[in-house]
Order: sequence, then structure tokens, then C-alpha cells
Amino acid sequence: MALNDLLLTEFDTETATTRRMLERVPDGKTGWQPHPRSMTLGRLATHLAEIPAWIGRVLSQSEFDIAPPGGPPYNPRVVETTAERLALFDKNVAEGRRALVAAGDAEFTRPWTFRRGGQTVWAKPRYEVLRSMAMNHLVHHRAQLGVYLRLNEVPIPGSYGPSADEKR
Repeated sequence: MALNDLLLTEFDTETATTRRMLERVPDGKTGWQPHPRSMTLGRLATHLAEIPAWIGRVLSQSEFDIAPPGGPPYNPRVVETTAERLALFDKNVAEGRRALVAAGDAEFTRPWTFRRGGQTVWAKPRYEVLRSMAMNHLVHHRAQLGVYLRLNEVPIPGSYGPSADEKR
């Protein structure tokens, strides 16, 4: 089995589950946060909508610098409405999926480097980057979003089976 087939199965499952969670984010609560050091609800939900786009970037570029010397640093944004966020997520999922479909096994062994201010933070094979910074990262922040929703009394959907809010 090709590596992209393995990733596509997981990608499709995890993005479908993530979309169900993003559908529950209430409009008008983007500034809510459980702690001053935590992301706001709006930033967290937008971050989840952005993650699938990383797949195309990892497969088409050899590196990313979050604060490039002489250039503007990455500027996190907040999408204010659920409808806009879902549109961004759907666009990024489609782009990420297309990139995975097109990738051959050799693409996954090529190195990819994450930098900050021109300094290497880490360098890993692209397959490892996609597993950790796309798939695992998506699941991690989706779970975080579930806690945020629960604290706001929003019923959450199940991820790997029914949730306590769903009828069994």
C-alpha cells in the first residue's frame, strides 16, 4: 500500500470528525478563553481550520520559517463566524487531500525543516511532519476545542464513538 493511501484514510476520518466539532462553535464567543495563557475560542477554532492546509505546504516546500529574518512573522488570525470558518476548513481539507493524492512515496522521505528567525528548530522527513504536525496536531487541538465547548455548555459530538451528549 502506498504511503499516501495510509495517510488519506486517516486524513478523511479525522477531518470529518473535526468538521463536526467546528460546526458546534458558537458565533459571538470568539474572544472567550478558559485561562489568560490559553488561546481564545476563535483563535483555536481558526487554527483547526488552518491545519489541513499545512499538508500542501509540507509537500510543496522544503521549509517554513515562522519569523523569517527581514520578513514579516506568521500572524495568527481569527475567523469570526462558524460559516466562514467552515468554508476555510473545507477549502483547506480539499487542498490538503489533493496534495496527498498527488504525492508519491519518495515525497514522504524528503526532509522538511521548521525554522524560527532563520534558526532550525527541527528537520524531519515529510512523512513524520505530516503525522505529527498535521494529523496529531489536528487531533490534539480538536480535543482542546471539545473542552472549550464543554465549558461553554455546548453539546459535543463523538470522536471515536458517541459522546456523553449523544443518544446511544
